[in-house]
Amino acid sequence: MLVTLATRTFTPEPTAAALRLGALARALAVGGDTVRVLTSRLASSVARDARETEETQAPEGVSAHAGEGPGLVEVRRAPVLRDRTGAVRGYVSYMSFDLPLLARLLGGPRPDVVVCEPPPTTGVAVRLACALRRVPYVYYCADIVSDAAALAGVPGLVVRTVAGLESFALRGARRVIAVSDGVALRARELGARDVAVVPNGVRVPEAVATGVPDGFPACSGPVFVYAGTVAQWLAPEVFVDAFERARAQLGDARLVFVGQGSGWDGLAERAKGVAGVDLIPAVSADEADRWMARATATLASLRPGGYDYAYPTKILASLAQGTPVIYAGPGQAARDVEESALGVACSLDVDEIAEAMVALASGAASWVGRDGARAWVREHRSVLASSRAAAAVVRSALA
Repeated sequence: MLVTLATRTFTPEPTAAALRLGALARALAVGGDTVRVLTSRLASSVARDARETEETQAPEGVSAHAGEGPGLVEVRRAPVLRDRTGAVRGYVSYMSFDLPLLARLLGGPRPDVVVCEPPPTTGVAVRLACALRRVPYVYYCADIVSDAAALAGVPGLVVRTVAGLESFALRGARRVIAVSDGVALRARELGARDVAVVPNGVRVPEAVATGVPDGFPACSGPVFVYAGTVAQWLAPEVFVDAFERARAQLGDARLVFVGQGSGWDGLAERAKGVAGVDLIPAVSADEADRWMARATATLASLRPGGYDYAYPTKILASLAQGTPVIYAGPGQAARDVEESALGVACSLDVDEIAEAMVALASGAASWVGRDGARAWVREHRSVLASSRAAAAVVRSALA
């Protein structure tokens, strides 16, 4: 097949979507398909940290080819408006990608199938283009954007508009890939007709990442790392409060946020004046791995209420590097962490998180160990298995 993958973020960006879609592209290529990726030009901080490959250095409009078994992956990057943190986020940024995307989808060879992912505006652009070219498309539904918007306190009119766009994108898809049963349920409620559940997976490298990342703290105490998206519905500021409360028991400790997102400025404001807290702009996926590998523990959170079915992929990425997780929030992620001794699971409560930080720093927390954590990810959340399953769903769209 010729598969077109339409996404605002793609590897080597360190986002969950980029890693997931990069794995899907490789799985399709290994199966003999040609994959044409229409995506955005890399953020400067990511491009600087990424390895010098043909893909990252390809100028605008020039195809970059990478052999992936019998098939081929072709990446085409175009300019996009990013916010101050380097993320393609917000209505203006989305439009700067989605409007040109419509023209990009209408040009070039006619694909057999198109794959797209949130935001819903991208899904709308894909549905319109695919209708004109009579091409089926698959919507890779990693989350329900309208639910996240409602949880973040966005005005009701905006939430209803986003839900309408989301429903339009889901209803037109030949097949929908949902990353959890909860996402699948909400996708069906919004009109999706044929939904397959494929849980997120991550790559477990042969060995943990080596080397010291730029900016890693030179301190004698524990280092806690939050790597990834910063948004209001994730409530990352709770870790600043907990770190401040536990500081006297942690010695020369550091709390480092490595990422980007709509909540970055608010987080920076909250961290002002709190000793030992650093904010590092988004880095490449390889560099993020080094941060997680060297951390005492990584951090993940989810604000309860309306979005409890989400599963932060940063948890799996940390465990793949053999590093325990402090997860503050509800859902399957909490059950996995607690039942398999993958770190500490607690509620989104400052005191409980502070206790978890002290417990992991002192070695008092139950922990399966580096090798045990990596083995758990291989067995339960391997990206190899999940990408093969997703590729099978994409191919089935032509059946």
